[in-house]
Amino acid sequence: MKYIFSLLLLTIFSHHLYAQNALNYDKEKLLEYYQSQRYAEAAQYLQTVYPEDTQDTKALNQIAYCFMMAGKLPEAEKNYLKLVAQTPTSVPVLFNLANINLRRGNGIKAKSYFESIIQLDSTNFNAYKKLADLYENATDSQKVIYLIKANQINPIEADVALDLAKAYQKLKKYEPAYDILLKAIAADTGHLILQQAKLPIAIQLKKYREVIETGEKLLTAGFDANVAKDVGMAYFYLKNYEKAISYFKMLEMITAQTESTLYYTSLSYRNLNNYLLAAEYAKKTIEEGISPNTSSYYLLLGGIYEINNKSTSAVTAYKRGLTFKENGNIYYRLGILYDFKLNQKKSALTYYNRYLKSKPDTAADKEQISYARARLAELKK
Repeated sequence: MKYIFSLLLLTIFSHHLYAQNALNYDKEKLLEYYQSQRYAEAAQYLQTVYPEDTQDTKALNQIAYCFMMAGKLPEAEKNYLKLVAQTPTSVPVLFNLANINLRRGNGIKAKSYFESIIQLDSTNFNAYKKLADLYENATDSQKVIYLIKANQINPIEADVALDLAKAYQKLKKYEPAYDILLKAIAADTGHLILQQAKLPIAIQLKKYREVIETGEKLLTAGFDANVAKDVGMAYFYLKNYEKAISYFKMLEMITAQTESTLYYTSLSYRNLNNYLLAAEYAKKTIEEGISPNTSSYYLLLGGIYEINNKSTSAVTAYKRGLTFKENGNIYYRLGILYDFKLNQKKSALTYYNRYLKSKPDTAADKEQISYARARLAELKK
């Protein structure tokens, strides 16, 4: 009985010592670790202060936080899980667990924590924002729902307003997209990204003068190709074709033209009765719309037809590829086809000649060049 009593006193004394240690740890030392951002050392120090199996929420919070800031995410998660077991409704702890899982690439677990947060707090803006960020597709219905909720809670937060407006724009819901951006811009009139995002939406709503006014102000702050395009489009729709052309030409000067801007340049010249330049820009539009790799795609297609013994289809594909760009390899394949599959030696001779005149790479295509020359010599006999 005396032994048991002594053991009990020792246990109580040990707990008292732990409590004293916890209360009397070196706060200046810990502060130094924090200020110098030596969070891993801070966590290790705290682990020497508190017992390994401590259930002290303050201690667990400190240790978990330090591990998280040090990038030691498994250790941080382990300590936050101990906390969430004690206080399952703690929003800050759930948020930290969600963010840890995001950093570790586990979106599914992160999503479950964020969902728990909005069940506990239906007005938690950050949780809705984070949930929306988990969806890559801008128009995913669930992403849009989360963005709407976040925007309702905080309509002036720029990132959410921007994402929601862009989603609405893609869904062709221009009025709500415009209104959302207008509210966010009113709260931050110097936010250039929000103002820029509004321009293409305003064009869809035929607010052309507003686009010109805003766009030209933005361009004084620095040239942006998208802004110049939008301003040019606004002038085009107002039938001020000279001004439209001037903005579209700015894009050409920095090789930022697109199929669309070239098309509207052609239309502008046509409307000004300048048919020579209208035709020139119509041709440029066609060239811009064609990928420089198109002939290679037809080379691939022709080769597939060859493998399947569809020689006629292969010839058609190869010749179609040549309408986009001269391609030496296509000439070579046509030579082979006409030579051996279609038995048209005259055509084979023509395409072997064209292949050699296309100046193939003498190092990379050494074997093909030698073969084409040999076949030419043979066919000319």
